[in-house]
Amino acid sequence: MAKIKLLACIAVLVVHLAFGEEQAPSDVSVESVPYTTPTASKVGVYLAEDFDNPSLLDKKWIKSNSKKPDVDEELAQYDGKWSIEELERFPLKGDRGLVLASESRHAAISSKLDKPFKFDGGKTLVIQYEVAFQKPHTCGGAYLKLLTDGPHIKDLTQFNDKTPYSIMFGPDKCGPTSKVHFIIRHKNPKNNTITEKHCLKLKTEETVFTDHQPHLFTLVVKPDNSYSFFLDQELQYEGDLLSEDDFNPPINPPKEIVDKNDVKPEDWDERSKIPDESAVKPDDWDESEPESIPDESSSMPDDWLEEEPTHIPDTAAVKPTDWDNEMDGEWEPPLINNPKCEDRSGCGPWSRPLMKNPKYKGKWKQPLIDNPNYRGKWTPRLIHNPDYFYDKNPLKSSPIGAVGFELWSISDKIYFDNVVIADDEVHAEKWSEVTWSLKKKNVSHESESVFGAVIRYTNENPWLWAVYVVVIAVTVVLIVITCCTSKEKSSLNESSKKTDESVPDVDPEVSDEEQEADIKEDEEVDSKSADDDEENVDVEADQTNEDQVPSSPRKRRTRKD
Repeated sequence: MAKIKLLACIAVLVVHLAFGEEQAPSDVSVESVPYTTPTASKVGVYLAEDFDNPSLLDKKWIKSNSKKPDVDEELAQYDGKWSIEELERFPLKGDRGLVLASESRHAAISSKLDKPFKFDGGKTLVIQYEVAFQKPHTCGGAYLKLLTDGPHIKDLTQFNDKTPYSIMFGPDKCGPTSKVHFIIRHKNPKNNTITEKHCLKLKTEETVFTDHQPHLFTLVVKPDNSYSFFLDQELQYEGDLLSEDDFNPPINPPKEIVDKNDVKPEDWDERSKIPDESAVKPDDWDESEPESIPDESSSMPDDWLEEEPTHIPDTAAVKPTDWDNEMDGEWEPPLINNPKCEDRSGCGPWSRPLMKNPKYKGKWKQPLIDNPNYRGKWTPRLIHNPDYFYDKNPLKSSPIGAVGFELWSISDKIYFDNVVIADDEVHAEKWSEVTWSLKKKNVSHESESVFGAVIRYTNENPWLWAVYVVVIAVTVVLIVITCCTSKEKSSLNESSKKTDESVPDVDPEVSDEEQEADIKEDEEVDSKSADDDEENVDVEADQTNEDQVPSSPRKRRTRKD
C-alpha cells in the first residue's frame, strides 16, 4: 500500500511540473486559442478583408441587385442572401466571415480594392482566401472573381455574370466532378477580342467539400509568367501561363494552322499493302471443306440418357388467377432442369462433338504485297496563322479594380473569409498566420483525443520527455522491488509450513481405528495443557527443540490379530 501511495504522489508531481497552474491539455477550448482582428500593411496590400465587422455589408461589400440576361424572370434576379457570421463548427471568439445564406439562388457581392492592381513593374499577384463548405455540398461554385478595372465597376450593385473580370479563381463542384478554376480573360493584342483561357492543371481533394472545415486557397502569379497553386499552404501545382499544355485554348495561338481549303488529291493512295493481282488460286484449293467436322473417334457416355429431356414442366407451378387464355394464350407450366440429368453426363439426343477439320483452307485470297504507289496518310497542309500573336505579358492589359463572388449553389452556408490581394507572398503568409492557422489549430484542439492533447502539449514543451523518462524508470524500479519482496515472503511462508508443523508418524502395523483413537487422545492432552501456563512454556521449549533435534518416533500399540 505504501508503494502505491508513492506512485500516486509521483504522478501528481509530474502533472504539477508539466502543467503547473495551466489548464490541462484535454480541456483546450475556444478561449485557449486567442484571436485578434488582424491588420494589414498599407504597402503591397491591395485588399485584406477579415469580415469581422457586420457593418461591412452594403458599405464596403455591396450586394448586387442586377439580373442575368436571357434567363427566366424567376431565376434571373440576384436575390441570394449574404450575411456575416461565425463558423458553425469550432469558431474562434470574435472571428467572423462572409456567408452565402441562401440556396438555389443567384447571389453576387463585391468590393473595390483599396487601389487598382496593375501588371507592370515586375509585380507578383497573390490571391488568397478561405472557404468552408459547412453543409454537404452537391453542386455549386465558391470561386472569386477579380474584376477588371474600368467604368463597369463604378456601380457594384449591377455586378453580374457579364461583368468583365481579369482572373477567376477558386473551387467548384457539381456531382462527381470537382475542380479548382483558374481562368484568365485574355485580350488579343491584334484585334482586341476577348477569350477565356481555362487552366487544365488545378485539382483538389474531395474532402475539401465534405469535411466542413475552412480551407485556404492561394494563387501566386509571378512576372515571369510562372504560377503556383497552394491548398492549405501546401504546394499543389506549378506551371507557366505561356505553356501550350496548361491552358485551353493556350494563351498564345499557334504560328501555323491547317489550311481548310486544302483537298486530298484523287490519286493519293494511303494503302501500304495491296493484293498481288498476278497470284492465282492453286488447283487443289478446296473451299467447300467446312472449318469443323464431327469427331468420329468419340462415343456416347454410358450414363447418357437419350430418352430423357433436359427440361421438364414444373409440376409445382400453379396457373395465375389473373391468367386469361384469350389474352395470354393457353397456360403452360414453366420448365425446370430435369433432376434425372443432374448427376449424369447429359440427356436428350446425343451428337458427336466437333473438331477442327484438317482439310479446311477457307476462301482463297490473293496475298498482299507492298504498294508501290503508297504515299502515306494524307493530312492538309499547314499555313501561317493570320491571327498569330505572341503576348509576353498576357495580364498586362487587364488591371484589377475590384473583387467579388458571383455564385449559384444548391447548398447554403458557404463560408468565406480573409480575402487578401497583395503583390508579395509574405503579406499573405503573415495574414494567414493570425487567421487561418489559428482556426486550424483550434479545430485540432477541439477534435483531438486526451492522448493526442498530451502528445501535442509535450511537443510544445520538449523538456517533459525527460520527466516522463524519469517517472517510467522510477515506476519500473518500484515494480521490480515489489515483485521481489513478494516472492521472498511467499518463499518464507512455504518454508515455515514445511518445517514448523509436526507430522504424526504412521505405523503400517496399527489399524486405522487405533490410529484415530491415538490422534483423538493427543488432541485431548493438548487441550488440557493449553490451560496451564507452565506447560505452555514447556510446549514452546519442546517446539524449539523440535526445530533443532529431530523428534523420536512415537510408540504405537501392538496390532491385534
